[in-house]
Amino acid sequence: MESKATFQRVRLAVTMGDPAGVGPEVIVKALQHPWVQTACRPVIIGDVTALRRAMDLLGIALPLKIVHELHELPTQSPEGVCVLCRTPLSLEDIAYGRPSAAACRETVQFIRTAVGMTVNKLADAVVTGPIHKDALHRHGFPFPGHTEFLQDLTGASHVVMMLAGPKLRVALATIHCALRDVPERITYESLLDTLETLATSLRRDFGLARPKVAVSGLNPHAGEAGRFGREELDVIAPAVNRFRDTHPWCDVSGPHPPDTVFFRAFEGHFDAVLALYHDQGLIPLKLVHFYEAANVTLGLPIVRTSVDHGTGYDIAGKGLAHCGSLLFAMQTAVTMVRHRNAERILA
Repeated sequence: MESKATFQRVRLAVTMGDPAGVGPEVIVKALQHPWVQTACRPVIIGDVTALRRAMDLLGIALPLKIVHELHELPTQSPEGVCVLCRTPLSLEDIAYGRPSAAACRETVQFIRTAVGMTVNKLADAVVTGPIHKDALHRHGFPFPGHTEFLQDLTGASHVVMMLAGPKLRVALATIHCALRDVPERITYESLLDTLETLATSLRRDFGLARPKVAVSGLNPHAGEAGRFGREELDVIAPAVNRFRDTHPWCDVSGPHPPDTVFFRAFEGHFDAVLALYHDQGLIPLKLVHFYEAANVTLGLPIVRTSVDHGTGYDIAGKGLAHCGSLLFAMQTAVTMVRHRNAERILA
């Protein structure tokens, strides 16, 4: 029998993302879902002006409890949706599709606040809304994206980006780099580190006692015995073999031909695929789970999930944005927290 504590409503620190994008709209839509009312206690960290504008746009009236400082957060479930908004922005600052310096600064602060809440046990997990990386970079943001920023904030030594949907999980051996730089970034040591982080998370956060992990090849047909490149022979296979030998609790295999391994995982033969570069993994994932996938950062001391889409500047303010990815990100965060809590109880 599972402990009652396992099924307490999970406290989620949900960041709005860029208030000039679709983040506020998908939050308002997601909060209407019955599952949210029973499984979690979200605190929205964002701009209340943008949230109210989204409510007006969608014709959805949510009762809001606005707080401005962390010490004002309710200790029990509040009447209405709790919104932490330290510095309300003007409508001029959050014009649809036009990121301002003020909005970019607040977007970064939303993330800092959510991480701080979770590290200090005021929340159980972070769920992040979409940010516009180019806009943030133009206003001084020094990190490639969320993943690297979260690693810096938490001091994590090694993190892995994983995209997860209902039937397919894909982790990435390399993330934000040019395609021509991928081969040199795939090393024996980096693959071992990535497999360690991935396999440990699958067991701890997703309850898989013996996870099945498939490692994709880099070249067509996984190199075809060196005919199309030697990365599989010289780097990938040795790393897979070493990890298998030292981690008998993980069923790791590969390198598999990239053109079939994702289909096999989708059919249920593997719990996750380790793709070797960004688009190798994200294209098949988004093809089958475009509206219902989450980005998960593995290797952090906290649970963090995110939507797997961008700010949608082209549709912001039109009410067209789909909230499925945010809902799945929230559900994934709850799953991960409950597995971690159950592990602590058993320990």
